[in-house]
Amino acid sequence: MFGSLHLTRFFFLIQAVVVCIIGASFLFPWLMIVGKTLLIVSILATIVDVMLIYLPKEPITVQRRFQERMNLGDSNGVDVIVINQTLQPLNVSIYEGYPVQMQQRSKAWIALLLPRKRKTFHYDFTPKERGQYQFNDVVVFVRSPFFLGQRRITVSLEQQVEVYPSILQMKQYELKVFHQQTQSQGIKKVRRIGNTSEFEQIKNYVQGDDVRTINWKATSRKNELMVNQYQEERSQPVYCVIDKSRPMQLAFDDMSMLDYAINTTLVFSNIALRKGDRAGLITFSDKIGTLLPADKSTGQLRRILENLYNQRTLFKEGNFELLYQTVRRQVKTRSLLMLFTNFESEFAMRRALPMLQKLNKRHVLVVIFFQNNELEEWAQQPVATMKDLIQATVAEKMSTVKWSIARELRQHGIQTILSRPEDLSINSINKYLELKAKGGI
Repeated sequence: MFGSLHLTRFFFLIQAVVVCIIGASFLFPWLMIVGKTLLIVSILATIVDVMLIYLPKEPITVQRRFQERMNLGDSNGVDVIVINQTLQPLNVSIYEGYPVQMQQRSKAWIALLLPRKRKTFHYDFTPKERGQYQFNDVVVFVRSPFFLGQRRITVSLEQQVEVYPSILQMKQYELKVFHQQTQSQGIKKVRRIGNTSEFEQIKNYVQGDDVRTINWKATSRKNELMVNQYQEERSQPVYCVIDKSRPMQLAFDDMSMLDYAINTTLVFSNIALRKGDRAGLITFSDKIGTLLPADKSTGQLRRILENLYNQRTLFKEGNFELLYQTVRRQVKTRSLLMLFTNFESEFAMRRALPMLQKLNKRHVLVVIFFQNNELEEWAQQPVATMKDLIQATVAEKMSTVKWSIARELRQHGIQTILSRPEDLSINSINKYLELKAKGGI
């Protein structure tokens, strides 16, 4: 019963005082009576004190609440609710059983719980990789009224949660794209060029509409600006192609480039489907991982989400020739291919270049790869020593390589996006909207 009992520092401090008093009684004999009396009183007080926290069989209950699925790379709220089941106030220390992936030491929440009351402790958890996370048991220390002892209670509260590609980001970007004032959110409003749209209706002019679409006859009748609204060409096949090879293992802010690409793919696919296009998915490394044909049926977004969640890789060398052969056999119609990859050197890019050129001849290829934020920060740091100068020079040179790769790809007619990881979704969406407007798909 008392295996969970822990005596406090206050108890040992009292016993130390008793020992000192008894020791001093060799010089002052009258202190012996004081010491013995204090010893007996402290022991009796400890017994009574401890019994008060052991009399209730279950003095507290604990609940943990969080959403059914957590979002990769986003802040997810977790609530730990502690309920006092007794008729007396309880001083408690609560230690949360964090998932191993958090790599966080449990810090105690200290609180006074009033009788029959509850208290909620909230924290935010930002998962950096997909998969299952397990929350462990919660440990609560209930301190006695006189703080002489405390009872350790382990609350069985093992729970599992799945971390999926960010549905939160998907919904946020959907609002940005289909909201009228998109410019302030980073989404560019691009005017249509060419004959890729059909007349749909006449509507009131709003800021950002192309002035070339103003319908002057309707404007004169209504005495307010009216514009022609056009419907974009729909049902065009759009594929997100994700490279799962070794360079995609590199991390920014503790999250791999692969997971940034996975989050963006979900965001992008949702926008494409909402625009009426057919969205598909291809993943590859040394072999083809997933090939989900482009479709716009009701369950397509769910299929894309599940496939993205289940992506696993050993981060081997990327086989671009196999990618080309697979696309040539499986993707029969001209499609938009958004290729998420990462070139760290010009040599690596040139090895893949022949296959990229072949893909670009048959389809509309957009190569998207990552800027190295840390290198750029090092290159811009103030130089105080020779070591700082060498580091800044090397960082600047390596950072410049990325821009050289992008320039060379463009020289070969391949559309390219060099993006910071945190801007990947917005840059990809803007490119898609630009291509839609210009009839580039």
